[in-house]
Amino acid sequence: MTTTTEAPMLLTQRRIWIIFAALIAGMLLSSLDQTIVSTAMPTIVGQLGGVEHQVWLTTAYLLATTIVMPVYGKFGDVLGRRRLFLVAIALFTIASIGCAFAGDFTQLVAFRAMQGLGGGGLIILSQAIIADIVPASQRGKYLGPLGAVFGLSAVGGPLLGGFFVDHLTWQWAFYINIPIGIAAFAVAWFTLKLPNKKATQPIDILGVLLLSAATTCLIFFTDFGGNSDHGWDAIETWAFGVGLVVAVLLFILVESRAKDPIIPLSLFKNPTFINATAIGLTLGLGMFSAIGFVPTFLQMSSGTSAAASGLLMLPMMVGLIGTSIVSGIAITRTGRYRLFPILGTLITASAMVAMTTLTADTPIWLICVFLFVFGAGLGMIMQVVVLVAQNSVDASMVGTATSTNNYFREVGASLGVAVFGTIFTTRLTANLTDVFTSSGASASDAANATATIDPQALNALPDAIREGIVVAYADALAPVFWYLLPFIGLSFVLSLFLKQIPLSDVAGLVARGEAIGGDEAEVLESAHRASVRAGSAASSTPDDSEEPPRRGRPRRPRG
Repeated sequence: MTTTTEAPMLLTQRRIWIIFAALIAGMLLSSLDQTIVSTAMPTIVGQLGGVEHQVWLTTAYLLATTIVMPVYGKFGDVLGRRRLFLVAIALFTIASIGCAFAGDFTQLVAFRAMQGLGGGGLIILSQAIIADIVPASQRGKYLGPLGAVFGLSAVGGPLLGGFFVDHLTWQWAFYINIPIGIAAFAVAWFTLKLPNKKATQPIDILGVLLLSAATTCLIFFTDFGGNSDHGWDAIETWAFGVGLVVAVLLFILVESRAKDPIIPLSLFKNPTFINATAIGLTLGLGMFSAIGFVPTFLQMSSGTSAAASGLLMLPMMVGLIGTSIVSGIAITRTGRYRLFPILGTLITASAMVAMTTLTADTPIWLICVFLFVFGAGLGMIMQVVVLVAQNSVDASMVGTATSTNNYFREVGASLGVAVFGTIFTTRLTANLTDVFTSSGASASDAANATATIDPQALNALPDAIREGIVVAYADALAPVFWYLLPFIGLSFVLSLFLKQIPLSDVAGLVARGEAIGGDEAEVLESAHRASVRAGSAASSTPDDSEEPPRRGRPRRPRG
């Protein structure tokens, strides 16, 4: 339980839009960084070394994001969300500076993880604050633009990353976060006026630690199992597997006894919440994997420049933004959401099947069509399942429900990127080694060449070797999309069983007694402004003795 330390705020429409602007700034900062590195990744790993470990540039960020999501969600419910939002922005911006000045691949991965610690908070708190200030029945038209920001970042990130690689340096992929972060912090500081709270129950520290341990063991177990340096028969791989099982069992035990658990087990007795969360989990397995590696395919397999590969993601952004906004508006008008995840998963699956046919000879216009369809499908699902999860729980648990739903989606994303990236990297390394050894290079020289290849180095190679490398990328990447398709299919099946329940007409802050909303808030705000204007007029009078006395002050409306 929590207690507020401030009087109820007036949740007027004007205040809602001001707060929404701060959330858009924070969401843009976080979502942009998930994609801006993807286009620059071949250059980064080529210059710093570590093609065989390039998946960790993405996995480190997603792992850190996943670990802290439940923490931000629960702590936001307990302590209020404003200060946490500011901390997340500051942490993300500082980590961006570290990434820009990283001296080797290990340092870069470490700072990417630190970015994830801030990025996870920005994603969760943005969605939870929307639930605080907007009723579920009206929330679709706000969640739609938030989804559109993600879509904008999905293409804006690769575009910027490609431009920086082609015309500046890859470090600019992180320099750009610094002014955006400072601006987002300033906007949030002055506009994000939300109630603060004090905790009345002990913080579930042990639950946080066990959940972090379980998440870390899961990712390492998956990565080590698919890595040629370890494999599924390695003792260290199964050590992480055992650690995962132990951490999960201990976490369940601790949460069942905690006074205020980080993830209440009661959530998993709610069938609507379970269904929405399972859809997010399975979608995450396929979505982030495809988004993260398509630019790499375009650069290395199709011979497209970094900037052009980012531009080719534009159709996906158009599809995602369009369906995200349209579905949000439709849900607000009709109050019904069930149809959109069903259609979205079918459309996404069709795009995934099409991507399995990608080769170095696939026309660019056809790739753009595939990406447009892929984005259109995602736009119908991503924000809808968050809305359903929020609407299925009490207002006091909206942050916890939001973070838990996102947590399992990010678990899926981390698993998907790790598994998909490991399969891709294993196939790619073998293919590239064959290319170099067949051209007369020794095994050691082939290994060194494989570890340092990037788009710039590719253009300097002889035609025969360059063509072999292009074919190697195509053969390694395109067929792996088949591994993702079953998870999209499972999302479709789960969507069929998603229950349609009425959307709440009361915002979270209002339901918890921390704010006054609706028409009453507008009336009180108008009365307050009238009182302020009257006071200003009175104070500007040169001599009060010459002014006739007022018969009374404006009365504050009741309620």
